[in-house]
Amino acid sequence: MNPSMSVDSFDVIVVGAGIVGLAHAYTAAQRGLRVCVVERDAACLGASIRNFGFITVTGQAPGDMWRRAMHSRDVWQAVAPQAGIDIVHRHLWLAAYRPEAHAVLEAFLRTPMAEACALIDAADAQERAPGLNLAQARSVLFSPHELRVESRTAVGLLARWLSEVHGVVFRFGETVHEIETPRVRTSRGTLRGERVVVCTNTELHGLFAGRIAAHDLTLCRLQMLRVQPEAGFRLPGAVMTDLSLVRYEGYSSLPEAAALRARLMQEERASLDHGIHLIVVQSADGSLVVGDSHHYGDAPEPFTIEAVDQLILRHLRSTLNLETAQVTERWTGVYPSSKTTPCVIDAPDDATRVVLVTSGSGASTGFGIAADVFDAW
Repeated sequence: MNPSMSVDSFDVIVVGAGIVGLAHAYTAAQRGLRVCVVERDAACLGASIRNFGFITVTGQAPGDMWRRAMHSRDVWQAVAPQAGIDIVHRHLWLAAYRPEAHAVLEAFLRTPMAEACALIDAADAQERAPGLNLAQARSVLFSPHELRVESRTAVGLLARWLSEVHGVVFRFGETVHEIETPRVRTSRGTLRGERVVVCTNTELHGLFAGRIAAHDLTLCRLQMLRVQPEAGFRLPGAVMTDLSLVRYEGYSSLPEAAALRARLMQEERASLDHGIHLIVVQSADGSLVVGDSHHYGDAPEPFTIEAVDQLILRHLRSTLNLETAQVTERWTGVYPSSKTTPCVIDAPDDATRVVLVTSGSGASTGFGIAADVFDAW
């Protein structure tokens, strides 16, 4: 950078300090660029800290999203120890309880995305993972690719590391009102950025609202819980079940998924209607983060539905060998959603990008998306 350049001038300005914004800040800083992140809140409070912290690779949509997830996993693995972020556990165990679910997993194993994955007999899996209730399971898909961080702390630690080690400038509590790259007008003044990346997640009616509207996005609200099991209970990794196979596109796009969906419509219609599929991960203190559901609308209400939580807890109890499962926290998260694309990368002009992850996979794919954005630039 030219020493005479103003301290308010940067090579890249990122709007939004969620995980997608931080991924772009990291990618830019890695390429030797001077970066500023502007965030309207005093700290990141949105979807990035309300999720599982589960970096999901297996089951992502074929093609770009799976490739981006693999790249993001590699970045998390490299960056986490440097930033003081604990990798709480690794791996995915996806239990198939219905023969139709087993057929989907067999079909998935024949795809390139199943590299290094294995389909384990339920009895063998039970010996390796006694915390799972596999008495009625047909098989278990084991994936070595996944890892889990504690999202509530990981995002803040990542931001601090970017600031201290990579010199990224953070301006929290500052709202961006207008962008005409290179000029960025905020609630505190005017910044200059040769390139600007807008990662504002659920703010669909603010910056570049007209361009965002063209992508026909809505908002998705999810419900999640923290559950305290008995002392000493341990998971072997992240856990999913049959319902995930009709939700994650890497599985649901397979022809074999149609028969599973038809059976689930008969047996688990309420869960499908609420967009429920079970994910369970474990925190360092032994508690379990459990979810989730999916409800869509332009203005999601902040109120949870107890019947939805009870459905999620029923799936939890049938999947794990738990003696106790006390709910200690409940919360909601919101993210933008699209019926047609898992990610929006829009270019208002040559120097500006609007990047929104529209599939709830920001933590899993954000670093890969950021690499693609800067590679194309």
